[in-house]
Amino acid sequence: MKNPFYPDERRRRITEIDPAALAARGIRGIILDVDNTLTTHDNPRPAPGVLEWLERTRGAGLRLIVLSNNHPERVSPFAGMLGLAFEADGKKPLPGGFLRACAHMGLSPRETAAVGDQIFTDVIGARLAGVFCLMVDPIEPEPGWFFRLKRRLERPILRAYERRKPR
Repeated sequence: MKNPFYPDERRRRITEIDPAALAARGIRGIILDVDNTLTTHDNPRPAPGVLEWLERTRGAGLRLIVLSNNHPERVSPFAGMLGLAFEADGKKPLPGGFLRACAHMGLSPRETAAVGDQIFTDVIGARLAGVFCLMVDPIEPEPGWFFRLKRRLERPILRAYERRKPR
């Protein structure tokens, strides 16, 4: 079994993910996190390059959906602006939100990838759901002690991942 704390792949930003390479691997849809993946926390606008990446991804024939632990009041306007369906209150890392997102796209978990910035929500949830997992670095540091604690706990896991991943 794969390590539940390790992503399948890691990139600095979502814009560095090659949609054509995912499609060639048999991926037909992508589940997207919002905060610190597509934009910064509570920002109503996508980060630079995200709109172009979404168009390239659609052009590669991939389906897209947003999955967030945020409430619909945050997720709905953001996803709507991007023309994406969404699942709010996703309860990540539980696999249910990922599986609902797969079902919404009409895909199996094996045909789906997930992109997010946190091990303890996005990576573990994708792993539990059987979804290919891509982790990106957070766009910016989050405010608040809880996020700082989670990021501190992630550091040794990411160091171990980097040492063990194939070159």
